[in-house]
Amino acid sequence: MSVNDEWTGQSARCLQAALRMTHEAFAEHLGIGVRTVASWHQKPDTKPRSGLQRELDKALTAAPADAVNRFHELVNGGPLELPDGASADAELRLSEDATIVAALNWLDTHAGWDPGTARREVAARLAALDLHALQDRGVLRGRVNQRDTASALADYYGTSTTGHGRYSATFGTNTAASTTVLTHPDWLDLDCPLFPKHDKLKLASVTPADNITMDEASADRAAQRLAETLALGHRMVNMPLFRLLDVDMRKHQLAGTVGVTDFVGYVVTMDLLEGELVDALTTDKPTSRGSLPLRDTYMPNLTAALNVGDRMCAGGALALTAIARPDDWVRSEPDYLLLVQERSGHVINAARRLAVIPKGFHQPLTDFRADTQVGATLRREMEEELFGRDDVDNTVGEQRHADPMHPSRLSEPMRWLLAEPGRLRMECTGFGLNLVSGNFEFASLIVIEDEEFWTRYGGDVQANWEATRLHQYSSRDAELLDELVNDVAWSNEGLFALLQGLRRLREIGGSRVDLPEIEWEIR
Repeated sequence: MSVNDEWTGQSARCLQAALRMTHEAFAEHLGIGVRTVASWHQKPDTKPRSGLQRELDKALTAAPADAVNRFHELVNGGPLELPDGASADAELRLSEDATIVAALNWLDTHAGWDPGTARREVAARLAALDLHALQDRGVLRGRVNQRDTASALADYYGTSTTGHGRYSATFGTNTAASTTVLTHPDWLDLDCPLFPKHDKLKLASVTPADNITMDEASADRAAQRLAETLALGHRMVNMPLFRLLDVDMRKHQLAGTVGVTDFVGYVVTMDLLEGELVDALTTDKPTSRGSLPLRDTYMPNLTAALNVGDRMCAGGALALTAIARPDDWVRSEPDYLLLVQERSGHVINAARRLAVIPKGFHQPLTDFRADTQVGATLRREMEEELFGRDDVDNTVGEQRHADPMHPSRLSEPMRWLLAEPGRLRMECTGFGLNLVSGNFEFASLIVIEDEEFWTRYGGDVQANWEATRLHQYSSRDAELLDELVNDVAWSNEGLFALLQGLRRLREIGGSRVDLPEIEWEIR
């Protein structure tokens, strides 16, 4: 093709791939709207108007020689190239990875695209990606801290007239923390034992269903997310997730209804809201209403956030773990060991942030009805994240056991904990909806009461791949815990669970605990 040939949507798409530009960058390069670029991908036979034909000619003429060579190869039917340094198996995953294929099919269906369109869209973006730029963006995202997101979303959503508000708390007299967790006084200090008598979420249906339709801009951003996932080699496995349909939380009881959805649907919709917000903060762009298209579409106000049955509302459970320890040559008094994790950069949720441990999506394994219990998720996450059981980690391999949590399959530490009543205490301390992504969050407290556990199994406690490292704190070290609460590296849900967990531990921990008062406030 030469500059005298007539451009089509397909050849314009090839030029974009040859220049290795995203939709946004290519649109800016040509001085046109992103929707126009997206339309060339969706309708490759369309012919740009005469003014755009001239702009495309100019762009090709001014392109570097290597880009021109790539363009001619693509126009003549050559394969799309991966950017330099990209993962060698990214293109293979695009056609053979079951999760990626499921995500492409999901996107075709919900965007109203013809089958195969999503794969072409993702392939084009993959060819245009600059891996080093993606990595640099990851560094920039890491500089946006918990307080930045809390402040931005406070401005975006404002206040509620229903009694709901953002969770804030004071630790002692000097430390105050605000979060993005939307909660209510009735949802806090639940002190709810995570056992069947109290842990009573009900399953509505096991058939994945949603009412999501995607506009052009949302579908475009979803395709970009999948291309970035491939280029960075992030681990992603499609799995069923519980989707919250309604909520009825009260003291000593968790109640409500859940359905089932697919993980890939969550990844290409609600999970994109955090990245959109953080990228705006790193580039000093507005974060007000009208400036965040995905948020404006999926969760534009507090009413939409609270109407969980009308949107994709996945989420999870996370717990502050406190393990009783005897006094020894280091500690003169018995205490609780408190565990905090630094999340890996390869996880989908709260990457590179501080969080309590365990933390996981609320999802079924094999028994959908029994697994609706929040306690079932936390016991599974304890096995996976603290006691090293890879066979309950569905990101590692397929689940083939009829009952992965059968007593005969439990790790030795977990088997010991469940052997006698009183060794393990599990409670939900609060519930909220995280305005970052709309996720539901069950903040909990796990207390191992018998100090013999630490003597027997303390050396067996280790994080899995989801954490880069673990930190330990003492329940008697109020000074260090004050610094911990003040750390801006927290995820919002992690800080929520930490403060609620410490507040409850102060009530029940007796002489093992030396903590100041922790008072919450709804803003």
